[in-house]
Amino acid sequence: MNPKLKEMNVEFLFQAVLALETMDDCYKFFEDLCTVPELKAMAQRIQVAKMLSENRVYSDIVSETGASTATISRVNRSLNYGSDGYSIVFDRMKKDE
Repeated sequence: MNPKLKEMNVEFLFQAVLALETMDDCYKFFEDLCTVPELKAMAQRIQVAKMLSENRVYSDIVSETGASTATISRVNRSLNYGSDGYSIVFDRMKKDE
């Protein structure tokens, strides 16, 4: 875990996210919390991560998501050298299918 993130406000945010129970809850909360561009950027990053984890090539990812190669590289770095957050989420989503 990145020690720069460990603070009261971030923990409160994470507790709030964990309290969400439905897709409708998520839409309402994130619409209030984020601007449309912020939410779309986060959604794009997780889609890029999913595609990279499926061994998709950069050119396909660019054309399907509109993400820049810089964004794709940043997400790829997180997948390879990050905290495994994407993997945790993807594994749990597969179990829930």
